[in-house]
Amino acid sequence: MSRRILFLAFLTVFLLAAAVGAETAPDPTGAATLKADPGKAVDYVWILLCGFLVMFMQAGFACVESGFCRAKNVTNLMTKNLMDFVVGSLAFWALGYGILLGTDWNGLIGTSKFFLAGDSYDVETYLSFFWQMVFAATAATIVSGAVAERLKFNAYLVYSVVVTLFIYPVYAHWVWGSGWLSKLPFGLGHLDFAGSGVVHAVGGFVGLAGAIVLGPRFGKLGKDGKPKAIPGHSISLAALGTFILWFGWFGFNPGSTFNAHHLRISVIAVNTTLCASAASLTALLLVLGRTKKYDLGMALNGALAGLVAVTAPCAWIASWAAVIIGIVAGFVVVGGVYFLDSLKIDDPVGAVSVHGFNGVWGLLAVGIFADGTYGNYADKAPFVQGLLFGGGAGQLISQLIGIVVVIAWAFGCGFILFKALDAIIGIRVDPHEELQGLDIVEHGTPGYPEFYIPRT
Repeated sequence: MSRRILFLAFLTVFLLAAAVGAETAPDPTGAATLKADPGKAVDYVWILLCGFLVMFMQAGFACVESGFCRAKNVTNLMTKNLMDFVVGSLAFWALGYGILLGTDWNGLIGTSKFFLAGDSYDVETYLSFFWQMVFAATAATIVSGAVAERLKFNAYLVYSVVVTLFIYPVYAHWVWGSGWLSKLPFGLGHLDFAGSGVVHAVGGFVGLAGAIVLGPRFGKLGKDGKPKAIPGHSISLAALGTFILWFGWFGFNPGSTFNAHHLRISVIAVNTTLCASAASLTALLLVLGRTKKYDLGMALNGALAGLVAVTAPCAWIASWAAVIIGIVAGFVVVGGVYFLDSLKIDDPVGAVSVHGFNGVWGLLAVGIFADGTYGNYADKAPFVQGLLFGGGAGQLISQLIGIVVVIAWAFGCGFILFKALDAIIGIRVDPHEELQGLDIVEHGTPGYPEFYIPRT
């Protein structure tokens, strides 16, 4: 019955949106747009290619999560990453994009462009939609790592829809859609160039809420109550996924100029690389000092942590600042993993430390290291200046406000969502199903059938 109600509600909203927006689209062929500005063609190719790279990051997330988890859950994790993009893109098309970039209502929410109907049938709007769609799917995918190996698949589908339809678009509207955070009276308002907060912190703190509500996996806590490592089944798959994500980040960050004519893309690409490298090396050395072992898993998460941390400030800093941000990111990810373990919060892939904690650090870094050589999403004044470059405390204050808001919003919404789902349908699989693995229980197909041994 509940499924029928949801379907009827979806159909009703679709028909209403289509009826309201049944007007002739401004430029569905792109001819008028190209005539007005022939340089648009280069920009479109640039943005779409970068968007394709961001979409391919789904493959990276799938590999990282699968590699860091056990073989009995590989099919489940691959399916979840596929469904993130499948249901996420549809949910974002239906309502999410309109909430993000529709006509602003009191700085809180967008109120148009639902289902890309009416005037939205335009090449410029479709370009913007595609770009934001792949970002929304990324935010949803981040959560899957934190709740891996014990979340019911139907609960996963619901949360993925809610993230892409509401949680991500609302906060993104506040920052990128002319919402209230972008208009704070300090500095240039809250800034996030490519999504340390909008994408990564949102996904990370929703994931934290999910991990808390679910509780740790069986076997995570020893008889003494202390957490212990549960090795993943394929460090090579995790490494491959990290390289894919790093490559995809060259679409994520440079593409956020939304303009191929901004040659600042070279600076952004270099900053992205150096920050990831510095964070990876830092994480490797920190764990070496603790365990006397060169831990590849932590080095991989270190690279991802640096990529997350540089995503917000990448356009507004010099290379030396990127290295410093990366070094701090390495400390944050290692410290975050051990901190969550001490709280007995089970995050199988380190998603909260990588995306949540370092997303916050990336936002803070804007208010410290922005050097006044590049503008707010443009190469013209006013330029973004942090505390170390004559900007005073204004920009830092805006960043701090945004940090408090994103943590409260993402964690609060995530906690309510998972608690509600748990009360309605129960979000965790039965103990014997978890021990058997979700591949057979949820999907009927083991990830590695040649090696599958039924568990009782």
